[in-house]
Amino acid sequence: MKIYIQGGSGFVGSHLTRRLASDGHEVSIGTRYAKSAQHLSVVPGVRIVQCDPFDDGQLARALAGQDVVINLVGILNERGFGGRGFQRAHVDLVAQLIKGAEAAGCRRFVQMSSLNAGQGDSYYLRSRGQAESLVAEAAARGRLETTVFRPSTIFGPDDSFLNRFADLLKISPMLPLARPGARFQPVYVGDVVEAFARSLSRADANGQTYELGGAEQWALKDLVVWLAGQLGKRRLIIGLPDVAGRLQGAVFNFVPGKPFSSDNFKSLLIDSVCSGDQPGFEALDIEPWGMADLAPTWLGDKTRQKRYQSYRRQARR
Repeated sequence: MKIYIQGGSGFVGSHLTRRLASDGHEVSIGTRYAKSAQHLSVVPGVRIVQCDPFDDGQLARALAGQDVVINLVGILNERGFGGRGFQRAHVDLVAQLIKGAEAAGCRRFVQMSSLNAGQGDSYYLRSRGQAESLVAEAAARGRLETTVFRPSTIFGPDDSFLNRFADLLKISPMLPLARPGARFQPVYVGDVVEAFARSLSRADANGQTYELGGAEQWALKDLVVWLAGQLGKRRLIIGLPDVAGRLQGAVFNFVPGKPFSSDNFKSLLIDSVCSGDQPGFEALDIEPWGMADLAPTWLGDKTRQKRYQSYRRQARR
């Protein structure tokens, strides 16, 4: 297949690109900044396409001859306030890609969404839900086969989730946490990539929305305490009441890079765990890893890394 990936130079995209290329697909990475995807230019079968997806002409040229469009673009925080950044990244972009895919005669559209899309009051989740509605409308028109993935928090050696907390734990003797009881079902990036890859060759994935969660559920505070132990750090992890958590988000709204925000706090009000109504891994015959099984292999010592390699050989993955 000829596959176009928007957001292919990021964390999940880099893993997915390598996997799809190894399966023999021709992969095009669409990006506004070609230099951001140069690390993938050495992968056989991969082409870097500098394209502004909001420019109809550029997008039309990028999608010409493609069989599949995969959208992985997502932001956890916007630069400004009021939700406009989320609207542009999660909704306007999806509308553009769908319009371009239909015009180019692409067969398939695959959307990366999120657990709880459309729920709650956060701009992040609301905009994810709006994007899913656009995908559903495209499916109803009958010109595109569609698949939507809703993962929980994705982890891996090069993620921005565990690594962000790890960086904080390495430098701070105390870590205050908003919503310490919020629950997650962390999912391994390799399992997410496997789900995407399998869906492309399965007719029964057409029209489906798949929830993706790992083998374990974690409360946020328990996860951070466990991570500190893996790093060999003794740290005081303080769970904040919601009043203080909201204040933390309000203050961090103005910290460069927004490591946390009011919108993040609102997202944490809903547990990021699978409902069981739209099982993705089970439907795609994948047995997901748990975070406690895999993460120690890159957080810990070489002995654990050897154990991980043994697991992979046993699983033939």
